[in-house]
Amino acid sequence: MLEKINKENDIKQIAPEDMTKLAGEIRDYLITTVSHTGGHLASNLGAVELTLALHSVCTLPRDKIIWDVGHQCYTHKILTGRKEELKKLRQEGGISGFPRREESDCDAYDGGHSSNSISAGLGYVRARDLRRQHYTVIAVIGDGSFTGGMAYEALNNAADLKTNFMIVLNDNNMSISENVGGMSQYLAKLRTSPTYTGLKSSVQKRLEQIPLVGEELVSRIRTTKSSIKQLVIPGMFFEEMGITYLGPVDGHNVQAMVRVFREARRVQGAVLIHVLTEKGRGYLPAMKDPELFHGLGPFDVKTGHPLGKSGVSYTDVFSETIMELAREKPKLVAVTAAMREGTGLKEFSEMYPERFFDTGIAEAHAVTFAAGLALGGQIPVVAVYSAFLQRAFDQIMDDICMQKLHVILAIDRAGLVGADGRTHQGCFDLSYLSMMPGMTVMAPMDAEELREMLRFAVSFNGPIALRYPRGEAWKDSGKDSASPVEYGKAETLHGGSRIALLAAGASVKTACEAAELLRREGCDPTVVNMRFIKPLDEELLRKLAEDHELLVTAEENVACGGFGEAVQRFVSEENLPVRVLTAAVPDSYIRYGTVDGQRRQAGLDPESLAQKVLEVHRHMNGFKV
Repeated sequence: MLEKINKENDIKQIAPEDMTKLAGEIRDYLITTVSHTGGHLASNLGAVELTLALHSVCTLPRDKIIWDVGHQCYTHKILTGRKEELKKLRQEGGISGFPRREESDCDAYDGGHSSNSISAGLGYVRARDLRRQHYTVIAVIGDGSFTGGMAYEALNNAADLKTNFMIVLNDNNMSISENVGGMSQYLAKLRTSPTYTGLKSSVQKRLEQIPLVGEELVSRIRTTKSSIKQLVIPGMFFEEMGITYLGPVDGHNVQAMVRVFREARRVQGAVLIHVLTEKGRGYLPAMKDPELFHGLGPFDVKTGHPLGKSGVSYTDVFSETIMELAREKPKLVAVTAAMREGTGLKEFSEMYPERFFDTGIAEAHAVTFAAGLALGGQIPVVAVYSAFLQRAFDQIMDDICMQKLHVILAIDRAGLVGADGRTHQGCFDLSYLSMMPGMTVMAPMDAEELREMLRFAVSFNGPIALRYPRGEAWKDSGKDSASPVEYGKAETLHGGSRIALLAAGASVKTACEAAELLRREGCDPTVVNMRFIKPLDEELLRKLAEDHELLVTAEENVACGGFGEAVQRFVSEENLPVRVLTAAVPDSYIRYGTVDGQRRQAGLDPESLAQKVLEVHRHMNGFKV
């Protein structure tokens, strides 16, 4: 069956009775392919039949399917002619693991972050109606993404529609971690309710046919308290908003979904179709552990075990250290936004369940919630990925920094992150955090320094952030012993002359390796681990300017507003007799690939950094480059 799928709309040639076979072949293809490339597997295995049903009723690219987050779009890519390209999924020169309009006209919206599909879909609908065009718009959103507040803002707005807009709620009872909160509980009740599709309209028609009393009876029923209606009809939460609710529907029965989708297209207004799916369906290891198979690297298909061994990660170090601190500090609490496993808080949640808080996919709420915890006398640690923390910019500024609250931001996956690509790169946090009055920003260079900085942050009094990268923690930094973390003070790792390499976080390792390359060229640069991005060690900068002619900054953050710009500004304001050369992520969105490959793209690998320094230094001293 899969051989017949080579471009969009080929699925319309597949007979209904062959859909089950096609779904099985797609699952086998996904498991085999992702076992080599890595990627998001469990979510894609759960959405195979749903995608087949959507493509059966839609004509692409005319109709618009908007995938929330988009990590469940692999079957969609197969059905739109990218089956072979999937073999280079998330690799340099290959295709993205998320929908990308640059790849195909059938990708209506670039994905990567959650809870935005209904807003984008509603925008499409309004534009369609203004232009008097005729196409179907479908927003596909998971129950995990449904915990994000933006989804409800969009639902509230969509309730006014008088034209068709389909919202498919893909309910697998999971986001990345297990779902939490009131909406999750509400959806759980709907899952166990009988299907009442069309009940209200059929009952109303029958009642209205009763002579004399029918219409009056219907009128009285309409005035009945909503609490009684809630007992009769599932989905009344949506119905009361003005959104038609259909379901629940078996998300692994293609023909059942096709029938409901076709019915939904006739609704003049917003209609929510509640589809029940199973994350990881068809592959036992993914069904047993959907969290592990949410996103992973290459693995053994037979066992499901990851291939290749990696050492202790920065996330592991954070996890171990926060457990130690929790035993010492009864006031310490942990907050995350649907990322318990990803941020290393699983063990904490199991050991201290009363001190662990998962807000769902709601970073803005998580930050302000932490502000309340701090005001109540607790010490909150908010563990979050760098790219996701951007969603809480206003709350960090207004609710934490303005009130000078002791809230610790533990920022995982800071810097370049690899295969997830541009929507997940953590290359902006130094810029937006450093601009906030009262915020302290730290970046550990290795595993031991992360431990010490987290301890420092817990004992601090005020807003404080520490950012650390994805992947294996650096252990062989060459230091005999770690100097204690002192507020606003950097650490000189090697004293040299003329050139000073000032590096932040993960870039310290790069600077050390670049310094070794420079020594082979006759240079002996000073190497500094800055530790604090804000405040800068101004005393050290003044001292370096006395006997160095070139300061080189290195950071995995965009140049604009970053650490390098802060050094340049200070040197300019102080009128120091030294030149500053910055090495940072360029003003562009870095595509997917390996972290090392992305560093080469950005000129942040040791070889590129050393070459850049040599060229500038030789030019300064009148040598030919």
